[in-house]
Amino acid sequence: MSGVQLIKVTEDEGESRLDRWLKKKFPVLTQGAVEKMCRTGQCRVDGARVKANSRIGPGMEVRVPPLPEAGAQAPESRSEARRERTTISPSDEKMIQEAVLWRDEHIIALNKPPGLPSQGGSGQGDRHVDGLLDALKFGYKDRPKMVHRLDKDTSGVLLIARTDRIARALSEAFRLKTTRKIYWAAVAGVPSPKKGTIRYGLMKAPGHGRGGEGEKMVCIHPAKIAQHPDAKRATTDFAVIEALGSRTAWVGLVPITGRTHQLRAHMAELGHPIIGDGKYGGSGQENLGDGWGAQLGGEISRKLHLHARTIAFDHPITKKRITITAPLPGHMVRTWKTLGWVEGDAPLDPFEDA
Repeated sequence: MSGVQLIKVTEDEGESRLDRWLKKKFPVLTQGAVEKMCRTGQCRVDGARVKANSRIGPGMEVRVPPLPEAGAQAPESRSEARRERTTISPSDEKMIQEAVLWRDEHIIALNKPPGLPSQGGSGQGDRHVDGLLDALKFGYKDRPKMVHRLDKDTSGVLLIARTDRIARALSEAFRLKTTRKIYWAAVAGVPSPKKGTIRYGLMKAPGHGRGGEGEKMVCIHPAKIAQHPDAKRATTDFAVIEALGSRTAWVGLVPITGRTHQLRAHMAELGHPIIGDGKYGGSGQENLGDGWGAQLGGEISRKLHLHARTIAFDHPITKKRITITAPLPGHMVRTWKTLGWVEGDAPLDPFEDA
């Protein structure tokens, strides 16, 4: 058994999930072991308790408890490892390959379907984009790497790096905010003014499950953020693209920061929750245009109406500005048709042309 170690994340390692960073440094660890270390507080980042799927980056210090020597895994841990080596079904391989919007020898852009998690985690199950990346090697020896995420129920553009070098470059671009992501959403009621910025801080409120499942982000007024040590500053730009009376609006959203559930929590705080958002909008309520309910009723789907429409970034190798656009998922296509909205009527960047 090794002793307690305090290890700093280096610049060349970039940003990643804690569990993946740990398993890369210590192959003896299984996912189950990492989650137990975090759950019991043995593994900490900068002295604070964390979850296995927490994000870490350069300069952060990770406390690693004593680890078993290679080959000393318990039977339960070996079973966990076997579950991680599940094969990809032909149908899932076909699905994830058909989701590819664009690729070159360095980057793959996916149109992630709604309902498919980006990565595994509490309550997410074994089927997620990260678990399907072996189907996206396209002749490369190593599997591609995820550099950012989308919520399970959010669809749209997701970038995948095909090499470690590109993963580090894209992670740095996200950190420096040189990428630009524009989301489309249908929201309850119509925001007024029709263009603006939301600056409420966000703080996690624990969920009701044993592992904290169902946790929500709570909005904190900008003037009170300093009173809440756990609150993080968050900024979202919004612009109304089209409205249907006072009942609902098609909006463009740009997350200036990248907090958990930021767009959903911010729009709900504004009084205009995203249609189909049961967590932040009250799934059982009918929207009457007053912003209190997140369901339109009738033929409108109850699924979340939030889509990562475009992403623009500087290619790490060619240095050219690349813009990727993802078509709407089926349930949003049907809603747009019902409401008389046309995808092609929207400007590429509503914040420039709105």
